[in-house]
Amino acid sequence: MKKFLALLLCLAMVFTFAACGGNGGTDQGGSDEPTEVTFDDIDDNYESADGTYQIAMVTDVGQLKDGSFNQFTWNGVKMYAYENGKSYKYYQPANGSAATDDDRIKAMTDACDAGAEVIVTPGFLQATALETVAPQYPEVQFIFIDGWDMGLDNVLGVSYQEEQAGYLAGYAAVMEGFTKLGFSGGGGGSNPACIRYGYGYAQGANAAAEAKGVDVSMRYSWEYGSSFSASDDLQAMLAGWFNAGTEVIFMCGGTMFNSGAAAAEAADAAIIGVDVDQSNQSDTVVTSACKGLAQSVQISLGNFYNNGLQKGALVLGAADDAVGLPVDTWSLENWTVDDYNALFEQIKSGEIVIDNSSDMADPSQAGLDHITFEN
Repeated sequence: MKKFLALLLCLAMVFTFAACGGNGGTDQGGSDEPTEVTFDDIDDNYESADGTYQIAMVTDVGQLKDGSFNQFTWNGVKMYAYENGKSYKYYQPANGSAATDDDRIKAMTDACDAGAEVIVTPGFLQATALETVAPQYPEVQFIFIDGWDMGLDNVLGVSYQEEQAGYLAGYAAVMEGFTKLGFSGGGGGSNPACIRYGYGYAQGANAAAEAKGVDVSMRYSWEYGSSFSASDDLQAMLAGWFNAGTEVIFMCGGTMFNSGAAAAEAADAAIIGVDVDQSNQSDTVVTSACKGLAQSVQISLGNFYNNGLQKGALVLGAADDAVGLPVDTWSLENWTVDDYNALFEQIKSGEIVIDNSSDMADPSQAGLDHITFEN
């Protein structure tokens, strides 16, 4: 396998790359061994002698160092730039988690005016700004992560089949023996990627419950997640879930993870990470629903620099080994890697098809017979 990493690696924080020159191609005293460089070895701030930057990233909301979506997208930018001798810069729109379309437009415009040849824009909230800025800079490539085909000649939408990763996480949780599950999502129920994650999670839990001949319960909420940020209110809500018997919660939204981890640690309970392998961030993580953010960014940047402007949509999923669970680091004890691989292959081949509706923000309406949804 296939352990989900043939094309894109979820374990990007610990995976190392061979630097073949670029900014980091230093002489190692005549050694023939390549220099191994991790994402953390590359500085977040590139010092440009002339004040221009070839590759830029503009976030929509949330923190750059969120340990998840934004951070690993940025890791892909840094690694590609490092390996290919490109200058790079991160642009944070004004007003942080309350950034507006005007703030994103200003940040993208600043990046273009500072020499950007390509701009990576993670997050579905980027759409309005892209519609405004991309036509004004037709020679600049825009890579819209968690995006879609916008019908613009210089915008490539990159999306993932999050429902598949969510399905695997929900299936694994129930097979592990959890019967009281939770889901806490970001974006207030309007983020298509988070909706697909959560709906897939519920479908996977339902399928595993049917396979085991059991019923499970699930608490499902978008509350306190609109800005994808940790908060005291979110932590208090999740602590209440754990106190009421919830055993594991899928934390689906940036630094919301921190609130879930704190609540789980206090309750001696468990959480499931999102986007990347988050097992190194808390001992409460039993597994993570992952997608290959950093690697897909590197692939998209390479396609631009090798072939010119890219447009349309690039959708990645199990068939590309681009989503899955990190079997090398999970702490599951009752569901085997062999069983996981068998299920993954059924999804990869199309034998199992998971509903990918981006409108199913409330899976209690989906007719899942083996789940009772609780308030």
